[in-house]
Amino acid sequence: MAEDRKQSFRPGDSNRINREYLDSLMVEMRQIGAQLPDTNLELYGHTFSTPVMTAALSHLDSCCPNGMVEMAKGAARANAVMWAGMGSDEELEAIAGTGAKTIKIIKPYADEALIFHKIRHAEQCGALAVGMDIDHAFGHQGGYDVVLGQQMRPKTAQQLHSYLKATSLPFIVKGVLSVQDALLCAEIGVGGIVVSHHHGILDYAIPPLRVLPDIAAAVGGKFPIFVDCGLESGADVFKAMALGATAASIGRKMMEDLHEAGNDGALRRIEAATAELSVFMARTGTKDLSQFDSSIIWKR
Repeated sequence: MAEDRKQSFRPGDSNRINREYLDSLMVEMRQIGAQLPDTNLELYGHTFSTPVMTAALSHLDSCCPNGMVEMAKGAARANAVMWAGMGSDEELEAIAGTGAKTIKIIKPYADEALIFHKIRHAEQCGALAVGMDIDHAFGHQGGYDVVLGQQMRPKTAQQLHSYLKATSLPFIVKGVLSVQDALLCAEIGVGGIVVSHHHGILDYAIPPLRVLPDIAAAVGGKFPIFVDCGLESGADVFKAMALGATAASIGRKMMEDLHEAGNDGALRRIEAATAELSVFMARTGTKDLSQFDSSIIWKR
């Protein structure tokens, strides 16, 4: 079965490369003096029960009716961070109505006025933070991307800084996959970054956890570092946090749970991943989220 799964991926598939890298990371046990861990996450002035977050997904009605709102309900029940990707103003208002603390990610629209409108609207909805998905600027045919009829464009550091200055919320840059971009984000004063390749938007992209330690070392704790792409379990989240992440998102795996059970499914996924994370923390002497040690991770 494992061989069949490998053959189902095309050469250069970044999701295959990413999964293989995640599975190559092993964990050292440190149990003398260990204790049950505290998984509470302090972020942007709020306390969450877990560093396991939803991913910045979009258009989940194919999973279940009002899929994004159902995911938000599950996140709110789990006291976890909710991320929201592309969607209407009305959808974000409904997400906010669930009580979920939500980070709104905006596409890199060519229409600058639309970007500033989305930032203002996120503020009006009481978002926890707002940000931009910078890796969605280019399409797969050699031109600029077009998403649901909306033209996209790459953004300069100066443009990102203008969005940051337009809001009192933390501004997060999603799609950072190099020390170079991370340092530019630090220079303009962002409130966080997401280390991500947008679920394989580029073939042969480096796995986020491979570059994560270098990014974490380069920015030196200036802002929270989040990770997504192919994370499925508490074990994956543990590895991400041991290598420098502040918190981590489970995305496509959660879509299966939404399809099966709506917000109950999202709640179960977050709780199950948090429980598994707690097991890994307990068996490695990681007492709380400030105690992660990268030397506990070994490469097979």
